[in-house]
Amino acid sequence: MTLKEKIHKACVEIVQQKINVLQKNLHELSDSAGNETKRTAGDKHETALAMLQIEQENNSRQLKEALQQKATLEKLDPHLKTETVVRGSLVHTNKGIFYISLGLGKLKADNETFFAVSPDAPLGKLLLMKKAGDAFQFNNTSYEILSVE
Repeated sequence: MTLKEKIHKACVEIVQQKINVLQKNLHELSDSAGNETKRTAGDKHETALAMLQIEQENNSRQLKEALQQKATLEKLDPHLKTETVVRGSLVHTNKGIFYISLGLGKLKADNETFFAVSPDAPLGKLLLMKKAGDAFQFNNTSYEILSVE
C-alpha cells in the first residue's frame, strides 16, 4: 500500500469514527427522549424535552455533514496519478505533506505527519493546478512543491 493510499485510508477512518459517534449519540438521545415522554408533564419536562430536541437536531446536522465528507472521500481515487495538483493529490512540499481532500487538519499515517486540506481552503486553492518545482507564498511562508502524487 502506498503512502497516498494509507493517508486516504486514515482520512476515511477518521470520518467513519465521527459518523459512528454521532449515530451512537443520536440513538442515546432518542432513548432519552422516549424516557422523558413517559414522565409527568410540567415545565421541567417541557424544557428537558426541548433541550433533547435541540441536541438531536445538532447531532443530525453534524451527521449529515460527516456523511457528505465520507461521500467526498469515496469519490477520490487514491491510485490517481497526475502531474498537477487536483482533488485527491498528495503534495510533498518543503514545509510538509498535503492531501487535497477534506479540511481534517494535521494527521498521521504510516509514521508520516500530513495535513488533510480542503481544495476550497485558502491553502488548498493555492495548491490546485501547481506542479513539482512550482513555488508560492502563503501566510508569509515560502512553499516549494517537491512532488505531486
